[in-house]
Amino acid sequence: MAHSDTAAAWEQRWHPLREEWVVIAAHRQDRPWQGEHAIVSGARVPEYVEGCYFCPGNVRVGGARNPDYTSVFVFDNDHPCVGAAAPRQIETPPGIYRNAPATGLARVVCYTPKHNATLAELPVDDIAALLATWREQYLELASRPEINHVLIFENKGEVVGVSNPHPHGQIYATNFVFKTIETEAAAARRYYAEHRRVLFQDIVRSELEDGRRVLFESASAIAFLPYFARYAYECYVAPKEAHASLATMSAGELGELATALKSLLVRYDNLWQMSFPYVLTLHQAPTDGADYSGFHFHIECHPPLRKPHLLKYLAGPEIGGGNFLSDTRPEAKAAELLALADVHYRLHEGAPHA
Repeated sequence: MAHSDTAAAWEQRWHPLREEWVVIAAHRQDRPWQGEHAIVSGARVPEYVEGCYFCPGNVRVGGARNPDYTSVFVFDNDHPCVGAAAPRQIETPPGIYRNAPATGLARVVCYTPKHNATLAELPVDDIAALLATWREQYLELASRPEINHVLIFENKGEVVGVSNPHPHGQIYATNFVFKTIETEAAAARRYYAEHRRVLFQDIVRSELEDGRRVLFESASAIAFLPYFARYAYECYVAPKEAHASLATMSAGELGELATALKSLLVRYDNLWQMSFPYVLTLHQAPTDGADYSGFHFHIECHPPLRKPHLLKYLAGPEIGGGNFLSDTRPEAKAAELLALADVHYRLHEGAPHA
C-alpha cells in the first residue's frame, strides 16, 4: 500500500483505548501564530542545590530531612492530593449531585540524588532500578484493602507545571480509579470478551505491520508513536507480552523496557537539543480486585510541545467539543524521531551527565 507522510490528513482516527475519535488536521501545524510562545529553560544547574527540598541531606518543606541517598529515594508527599486522614463523613449535596470521600496517600520518587540529571540521561541500569522501585511501590500499595488504584507518573518541565526540577515522579494511591484508566480497562475487558485477544497486543501487532511509527523494538519491548496519537510526539513504551502491571514482569523484561524507555527519552531531548517536557504515566491495572485479564501495562508519554516553543493548546474542539484535534500527522512525527541519534546530545558536548 502506498503511503504519503506529508498529506494533510483530513481524517478521524479511532483511539481504541480511550474510545473516542481523534481529528487529524496536519495542515494546521504551520498556520500563522501570533500567540504565546512557551519558554523552555536551557540553563544548566549544579549537581546539588542547597535550597532544593529533594536533594540529599536537605530539609523538606514538611520539616523532615532527606537521607544522603545514592539511588532511588521514596518518601510521603508533604503536600498530598489525598490522604488517609481525609474525612469519611461529608455533606450530602442537593438534587441530582453526588459525592464520595477521596482518600489514599501520595508519594514522591526521586530518581537520582543528582539535581542536574534527567530520566533521559540516567544509565539503563538506573532506569531498570527505577522500574523495580515502581513495581515494589505498586505491590506494596496494592496490598492495602483501601487502595483501588495506584497511579504513577512524572510531570517534567516548567510548561507542564512541575514545582521542583529535581528529577522525580509521583505516586497517587487512591480509593477510586482515575477516569482514563477506568475507560481503558473497560475497553480492554469488552475487547477481550468479544475477540479473546488482548486489545493492546492487537495495537502492537498493527503498529508492527505498518512499521512507520515503531521507534524501538527488541525481543520483549517496543516503543512507538501510535496511529491515533493526540499530541504531536505522544509515544508509548510497553512490554510485548501482556502484563496487567509491572508486578509480573521478569528482570529481563524490565531491563529491555528500560532500554526502550531511554531510547525514546533520548530522542525526545535530541529533537530540539533541549530537555524535552512531557507528562509520563504508567497505565497499570487498578488494584480493586476485579478481573483485568485483558489489560496490558504500558507507559504513555504526552509531550505538550508541537514546535520548539509552541504548546498544543486545548481549546474549542477539545474542551468545548470534546474531540481532540491533532495539528500533526503521526507518521511524519514518528519519522522525525526515527531520524535522530539514540545517544544523548549532551554527551557530544562533553557536559556533565549521570
